[in-house]
Formats: sequence, C-alpha cells, structure tokens
Amino acid sequence: MNRSQPNNPLHGVTLKAMLEYLVAEYGWERLSDRIQINSFRHEPSINSSLKFLRKTQWARAKVERLYSDSISYDERKGRTGVSGDVPPTEMGSVWDRARKQ
Repeated sequence: MNRSQPNNPLHGVTLKAMLEYLVAEYGWERLSDRIQINSFRHEPSINSSLKFLRKTQWARAKVERLYSDSISYDERKGRTGVSGDVPPTEMGSVWDRARKQ
C-alpha cells in the first residue's frame, strides 16, 4: 500500500533523520532536558538512542512529537536551517534530505 499522506508531516521521515535533526537543533544536553531518556544523557550517540527508541514506544512518541513541533515552528518562522541567521548547513538540511528520500 503506497498511499500518499499529505497531512502527515512524519510520512517518509525516518527515525534516524528525526533524531539527527533534533540533535542538530538542540544538542544532546538540551535534548535530554526536553526528553528525559538516559541514552540522551549518558554517553549519547545516534546508534544507542535509535536502538532504545525502536524498542520503547513512549520514548519514540516523545521524539516524534518534539520533532513535529520543531519543524512546525521552523515552518511558521520561515527557518530552513538549524539557526535562523545562518544558511542551512549539511547538518541543518537533515529535514530536506529526509523529505527527498
């Protein structure tokens, strides 16, 4: 079933792309303040966090919610990169790369 989901902002965006975007946007320390998960606090890495998030539905839901809220805010403010004053960098274009895939 390959149905289009135009009203679903998470459609086609991988968990890895979401996490990379959030790390680029907030950094591990601020991310762990917003979502209290040990894999964000102690020796954080994308791989360890992905492993935990894939097994733990409540944590994944929180990450998806923060991601959705973050991109909605960026779209309202007209931001395309990690910082509104700086043009998008390779890390800042995670959202764009995820949507193209």
